[in-house]
Parts: sequence; C-alpha cells; structure tokens
Amino acid sequence: MTATTPPVADLVDVVIEDPAWEALDLPALASRAAVATLRNIGLRPDGFELCLLACDDARIASLNADFRGRAAPTNVLSWPAADPPPRAPGTHPAPPAPGDADDPESLGDIAIAHGVCTAEARAQGKRIEDHVTHLIVHAVLHLLGYDHECDTDAALMEQVEVSILASLGVDDPYRDGARAPQ
Repeated sequence: MTATTPPVADLVDVVIEDPAWEALDLPALASRAAVATLRNIGLRPDGFELCLLACDDARIASLNADFRGRAAPTNVLSWPAADPPPRAPGTHPAPPAPGDADDPESLGDIAIAHGVCTAEARAQGKRIEDHVTHLIVHAVLHLLGYDHECDTDAALMEQVEVSILASLGVDDPYRDGARAPQ
C-alpha cells in the first residue's frame, strides 16, 4: 500500500465523543491506517470492521480504570473481539478469518484520547496526524493478536509497525529509542 491508496469504506466506524477530534479528518486517517495494517499482514480489509471511539482524557482514564485497573489517562486502548490463540514468543499471531463485504468480521474496539495524543505528539516533535496514525496501527495490531509483553514480541510488533508506517510515509517512531505505546 502506498500513501495514496484510498481507504476501504466502512472498515472503521468512528464515534467522535470529544469535539477536539473534529480538527482532524479522523475517519479517513483511521481507515487509511487500518487498511494499511491489514494489507501489510496479508488480510483483505473488506472482510473486517472495527470501531474507534475518539474521546477525551477523562473518558479514557475511566475506561483504563475499568478495564486495566489503572486510573489514569492513556493514549490508546484496544479490545479484541476474540481472544487470539496461543503462539510462541516472537511469532506472528494466526490471522483471523475474514467475513465478506456484506458481513465483515469484527476485529474489536479501540479508544483514543485527544489530550494525551496531542501532548505526546508535541513532546516528541511529531505531527499529530503521524502520531495518531501510529497509535491506530498499534491498536489494530493488538486487535489482531500482537502484543509487547516480552522483548521478542515487542521487537516483532515494532518491526511490523515500522513497515506499515513506512508504507504510509510516516517516519519510524522508534528510531530515537522511544517505547511502544502502552
């Protein structure tokens, strides 16, 4: 996929809860990132769907407390629709079976917080669009069973992210030793 490949309609259902997100064309950005992620690992985007909640820091802090026991805002959270099968550390997860264009398979849900994302982008000297693209790619990979719980899984996930982001014209977010999104 190149930076000019159009997004797949209806892949990402974006729910904008925080009006601050209106400054970005988040539906197009999210679809572009999700399509690139799926294509990079050999999946047909038209066989899947996911939902993205674009919220504020208070909402994501509440979600983080409810689901992870951490009462603080974070940049992005993800909830896979299905538990991934076990895999050996450092290996790619088994890809999910796609639905079809009329009945796509749900990958799960993502929530992303405007304030945290904006502050991180500013602190890292990145364009907000590039940072949000990275976080969406990262979250979609989590929906597909990738994680960064051990060093070999983290290295694999980062390698896949860097490849996807390069296909979108986004610089390697780890080149200066940055850590994976939590």
